[in-house]
Amino acid sequence: MTGICEGRVAIVTGAGRGLGREHALELARQGAKVVVNDLGTTLNGVQEASGPAHDVVALIRAEGGEAVANGADVADFEQAAGLVRQAIETFGRLDVLVNNAGFVRDRMLVNTSEEEWDAVIRVHLKGHFAPLRHAAEYWRGEAKAGRTPDARVINTSSGAGLQGSVGQASYSAAKAGIAGLTLVAAHELGRYGVTVNAIAPSARTRMTEGAFAEAMAVPESGFDAMNPANVSPVVAWLASGSSAAVTGRVIEIEGGRICIEEGWNHGPAIDAGERWEAAAAGEAIEKLLVDAALPEGVYGA
Repeated sequence: MTGICEGRVAIVTGAGRGLGREHALELARQGAKVVVNDLGTTLNGVQEASGPAHDVVALIRAEGGEAVANGADVADFEQAAGLVRQAIETFGRLDVLVNNAGFVRDRMLVNTSEEEWDAVIRVHLKGHFAPLRHAAEYWRGEAKAGRTPDARVINTSSGAGLQGSVGQASYSAAKAGIAGLTLVAAHELGRYGVTVNAIAPSARTRMTEGAFAEAMAVPESGFDAMNPANVSPVVAWLASGSSAAVTGRVIEIEGGRICIEEGWNHGPAIDAGERWEAAAAGEAIEKLLVDAALPEGVYGA
């Protein structure tokens, strides 16, 4: 296999199904050697007997690519270290980390349990941090040894994290955290030859088919905008050497539409030069809101 990722070594987490599966297959088609990570759980986080990561590895090998399976829990700090170590020991290096693993436990805020909140935050947010932390340590060591990497991190945020989504408070909070993590990591790791970006995909997966069944339905004919494979070419380009000038960005992909998200920016401001009185502060805020951009509507509102 040859392509824009020829010779690169990539980890894709949550790659047994859905978006991660398509990312792993596309990266392999573009010439990357892939570590296919998947814990093999149900949508609610329950361990399954089958190993979907091995199925994806078999598909990649059948097409002439190179891949190995990994069953680490990416939110476990030591297992995440082992995942990074496996890539380096198997293929001699690591060039790309695609953080994709996650699941949902959708509830209205007033019905969300502590266990549900903690589980979603753990898998999405810590599950991004832990592999990134260990990959970053490896890349820093390479840079300090005079072998500056040309490395890529592609995180997975969501429109839910950027605009909010009714019934998905924990998921929205985790995905917003991932967007913030992406910005910080892009600045901190740039000195080591690493770019860090995030995608906000819209696609038919196990996580979306229940919440947005009508919007996610397969069309009878024509272009299937919700096919998760539509997202993966953007991931492959971000993983390639061609994207070296792009970092700290969140890119939304839905069908054939690509959108650069524009996050929090300083808007209209008034500086009194002294401590505000409460009533005067309120008047100032009301004036500023006249000139401020209106936030986009929350999904499901």
